[in-house]
Amino acid sequence: MSDPALAPRSPLGGVVIVWGAALIAAVAIGIFVPMQWRVQWLIVGFGGAVLLSFALQLWYGQTKGFIFRTAASVTGALLLLGVVSAGFALAALVPA
Repeated sequence: MSDPALAPRSPLGGVVIVWGAALIAAVAIGIFVPMQWRVQWLIVGFGGAVLLSFALQLWYGQTKGFIFRTAASVTGALLLLGVVSAGFALAALVPA
């Protein structure tokens, strides 16, 4: 186990996967969840993004940079969900 990996997986892939999953979850929440329940479901979606981030970074199998990769995944998902929820709030202000 002390031999270095010849072709290690890219750590950026796990970060981008979490961001994509957060974006898909936010759009699905916006489409399928009633307006009064969106905030609660966005919090559930963020929790899912945190769990997915840990799972992917553990699957990556490298200890070096684990905290940085996990923090980048979670922070990006939080910002993405925040922007989408701000879009929901602005859309709610526009009369139909």
